[in-house]
Amino acid sequence: MFFIFSKVLSFLMNLLLWVFAFLLIALFSKNVKRKRKFLLTSIIVLYIFSNSLLLNLVSWCWDIRETTMPAGKKYTCAIVLGGFSSDDGNGGGFFNSAADRFIQGVRLQKTGQARYLLVSGGNGLLMPSGFREADWVREQYREMQVPDSCVLSESKSRNTIENAAFSKELLKQHKLKGPYLLVTSAFHMRRSLMIFKKQGIDVVAYPCNFTSRRFAVSFDDFLPNAGALAGWSTYIKEAIGYVVTRYFK
Repeated sequence: MFFIFSKVLSFLMNLLLWVFAFLLIALFSKNVKRKRKFLLTSIIVLYIFSNSLLLNLVSWCWDIRETTMPAGKKYTCAIVLGGFSSDDGNGGGFFNSAADRFIQGVRLQKTGQARYLLVSGGNGLLMPSGFREADWVREQYREMQVPDSCVLSESKSRNTIENAAFSKELLKQHKLKGPYLLVTSAFHMRRSLMIFKKQGIDVVAYPCNFTSRRFAVSFDDFLPNAGALAGWSTYIKEAIGYVVTRYFK
């Protein structure tokens, strides 16, 4: 139920959906005052949420950009959260824009900072296909010459809460003691840390897939940017997920 609720909520928080709705109201309203009100509202909302400067500020405040792992520390396992690959429609997968999660997992194993890699991810679609991310990723690790004996995987999880629950079972099954490195995107790390620690899993943040490592302002940031709309959707989803999971789950 929570999984379906989160999907519906994400759909309702689609910013372009709201702008489109306001424009339709303005277009079909016979009341001149109401027409102007909704037209102005749609313009203001569209500008605010296509503004890169505001998005960069939110990113700077929300993202966890630094790791807290001590220098030279070795870990039994690095938990790599899925979401960095997608179904190609032909029975396989492909890396998407979050692929740095995969890269950093390989790096941690190859440098000896993590003995095991645990990749957690199934299929998070409401109407899933047969694609299971962890199964596909395991094959990619094999191609990168990461030994099968060093890879754990679970392909049942559909969201971060299930990532934590199923990872906990797998770690207990293989008797791996914490703390563990948690590898995920910087924007997703705050919510992920909260969820894993809430389930009693001792994790250390290892963020990657950074939007930015510094805060800077340029003239272009004040101009409307279509890419900013997608960024806002991501952070709104993270913020809502954080609040709902922390106080109601």
